Amino acid sequence: MARIFLTGGSGFVGSHVLPALLAAGHQVVALVRNEKAAERLRVRHAAAPGALEMRLGDVVDATSLRGAVDGCDAIVHLVALPRDWNGGADLERVNAGGTANLVAAAQAAGIRRFVHLGALGVLERDGLHYASSKARGEATVRASGLDWTILKPSLIWGERDGFFNIVAALVRVPAPIVPVPGDGKSRFQPVWVGDVARAVVQVLGDPKSAGRSYELGGPRYWTYREITEEVARALGKRRLVLPMPVPLIRLVAGLSEAVRFPFPVATDQLRQLAFDNIGAVDGVERELGFVPVDMGGRLGYLRRKISKQ
Repeated sequence: MARIFLTGGSGFVGSHVLPALLAAGHQVVALVRNEKAAERLRVRHAAAPGALEMRLGDVVDATSLRGAVDGCDAIVHLVALPRDWNGGADLERVNAGGTANLVAAAQAAGIRRFVHLGALGVLERDGLHYASSKARGEATVRASGLDWTILKPSLIWGERDGFFNIVAALVRVPAPIVPVPGDGKSRFQPVWVGDVARAVVQVLGDPKSAGRSYELGGPRYWTYREITEEVARALGKRRLVLPMPVPLIRLVAGLSEAVRFPFPVATDQLRQLAFDNIGAVDGVERELGFVPVDMGGRLGYLRRKISKQ
């Protein structure tokens, strides 16, 4: 049993990783930004009050991390933004800067073990704000001198997810068509959030995973169009999925960003669609020893309203 400092415990991935850590017998110290978030975690994990502690802070505030990590044996860093509304500034501040702050806090506290949730296929490229911010965060972890492990998932699906629920909201619109960007052939390798949580717990307990990165993807590839069709099937909706020219989608996405409407893809993400988001289909089985869950026929959770707890 170890004492794990966890960031992002109240987020989508964290809502699955935190109980997986507790189920594995670990104690968890969760970083939360305010008392409201702390109370949500207390309610959600009321069955394990003695194994869960909350500490106030924010990864973008380096001073708030001083002392917050004290007494912990390892750090699991999940906090990240998938998009922002100001040209990538918040992505850089959280995904790159927040990671650097947490690495520095770990170094100062003498905590060696650091598990970081990166992202599949991210590289520093001009105009790709999310990918570049995540790539810089991963580079900081690799250069830290800590006993780091980086997990790099493709799109993550599961209860309380972001992307698939946003696509579902579009499918629910009472219109006969659902647009997809470009030719809809950009490929992804969706991975179940339960498998991501399983991977976190597994590498955390495996000293041989230190200094390694693992790509996390499901057992098959899905195009953007196929994902949209699968969401429609899960909702019992008959929709024509219509490829739309990227310039037109970019216009719609830009207008949505101006009013902060959650369109499925941001203008930054549209640029990322030029690159497939895939790895080896047998990568998880080969590297981690288990077969990830196939997304097909398993999106029924989209019919339920996302819980606020």
